[in-house]
Amino acid sequence: MSYHTVDIDGVKVFYREAGSKTAPTLLLLHGFPTSSHMFRDLIPKLADRYHVIAPDYPGYGQSDQPPMDKFTYSFDNLASVMEKLIAKLGLNSYALYVMDYGAPIGFRLAAAHPERVTALVVQNGNAYDEGLDNEFWAPIKEYWKDKSEAKAAKIRPLVELGATKWQYSEGFRNPATNVSPDTWMIDQAYLDRPGNEEIQLELFYSYGTNPPLYPKWQAYFRKHQPPMLIVWGKGDKIFPAEGAYPYKRDLPNVEMHIFDTGHFALEEEGDEIARLMRDFLDRKVKR
Repeated sequence: MSYHTVDIDGVKVFYREAGSKTAPTLLLLHGFPTSSHMFRDLIPKLADRYHVIAPDYPGYGQSDQPPMDKFTYSFDNLASVMEKLIAKLGLNSYALYVMDYGAPIGFRLAAAHPERVTALVVQNGNAYDEGLDNEFWAPIKEYWKDKSEAKAAKIRPLVELGATKWQYSEGFRNPATNVSPDTWMIDQAYLDRPGNEEIQLELFYSYGTNPPLYPKWQAYFRKHQPPMLIVWGKGDKIFPAEGAYPYKRDLPNVEMHIFDTGHFALEEEGDEIARLMRDFLDRKVKR
């Protein structure tokens, strides 16, 4: 694995890379509140057959955290940065692994350029209203309606250590032995950088721009029928499994695997997910 940065409109964007550049490309898009670090163990399990790229979004991981008056923290803009990264790296086609925040970013890319997308791997990433009909989203939906400090105060705890550790423990079979404490401590170190809390609040607010795009993404699924593998942790309280099943409405050939684990399914099911991905991609992506 190698580590790189590239300048995108004055913002340093970090990415991990592995595998031969002549192999089919797999672009891994991380979720909140993590970074490409979430793919640290998955990448080596795929790099013998695929050219794997895993970037950090601005404000996450090792990418720059430009101040909010210099950079627009929205899902539209994060997708734009990823689009420019793809262009700079000369990626003409790629399979996408999308998780959590990576789903609305990746689906923007896929709907805009369906001809580039060879396959989709969806892990706890939403594109249907059913996936947001749960207790976790209630205060965030209130914030979408009223971007006030009173509403913000109710969701600020989501960037604190307790909430970060919760994401790596809730719904897991045995987080004490199966999930490294480094995961939440590294994520929290990035969240605790000066100014990052306000960035995360802005992106919580911007998430409200995603549900109105669900019909567009669903239309993309129906029209183009991209090969899709779903690998989902059913214990996730943020994106519960209710959000996984509706994909079948638009993609009757979707391959779905629901695991007895939590939000960051790779932590407990990384070996099996890698095995499923290798089988799926070997069948669906031309070499």
